[in-house]
Amino acid sequence: MAKTRVLIAAKTYPTISGKYDELVCTAGFLEDGSWIRIYPIPFRKKSYNEQYSKYDWVEIDLVKNKSDFRPESYRPYSYDSEIKIVGKLDTKNYWADRKKFALNNVHTNLASLIKDAHNKKICTSLAVFKPSKIIDFIAVEVEREWDKKKIDQLKANRDQTNLFEHPEDPFDVVQKLPYKFSFIFEDDEGKQSKLMIEDWETGQLYWNCLAKHEGNEKKAIDDVKYKYFEDFAKTKDLHFFLGTSALHHYVSNNPFMIIGTFHPKIESQYSLALDF
Repeated sequence: MAKTRVLIAAKTYPTISGKYDELVCTAGFLEDGSWIRIYPIPFRKKSYNEQYSKYDWVEIDLVKNKSDFRPESYRPYSYDSEIKIVGKLDTKNYWADRKKFALNNVHTNLASLIKDAHNKKICTSLAVFKPSKIIDFIAVEVEREWDKKKIDQLKANRDQTNLFEHPEDPFDVVQKLPYKFSFIFEDDEGKQSKLMIEDWETGQLYWNCLAKHEGNEKKAIDDVKYKYFEDFAKTKDLHFFLGTSALHHYVSNNPFMIIGTFHPKIESQYSLALDF
């Protein structure tokens, strides 16, 4: 079987499913620049050599996920399908090589994008979005423990034979984050929206900051906000990678969440003059 070559662009925070196991949803670009979603992947059970990072080129045997109606959704051929890392795009020249894939089709109007998602002939479920203005980055406290019934179900259903027979379940993180992080922003019509960010890097940043501050949650949250609001939003050319969940795609007024950020340095007039 021919392997599919994918440029990894986004990884969601590890989740658990009562039906499956600990899994990661991955999104990226094919060589022609089109989006692809790969789900499910038991990422942390993969060997070290298979644990890809953002902007790695990987090769993997993929087939269409027939349980998922979203056109971008594929799955590994089998639970044990090898993931081979074959290259990486670096950050040189203001992320020039990465921009060739990430910035081909940038949306600026959220209502129009949601309309495309709800249109069954288009069914857009992955997109690059450029906010016109970042208003805030917030953390809201949520439940700190998982539903015991779901955890018990997971422990009882370790059989992986049906791993690929169902569409994506609602996200349930393994080490539950006690806060939900979200951006508040405006689109090109000035419409204000709030979107949750499910990026693995966001959750891991929180845990790292919490350890740094010896368990002080307020200081950890302040550090996370500084990175996303003071750094990315104010000093970088910030874009969002947006994705939907199968469960909410058609029934939610806004089915999108932020699954990753694209944040190269802003090209200065000086650098543009040199290039000219």
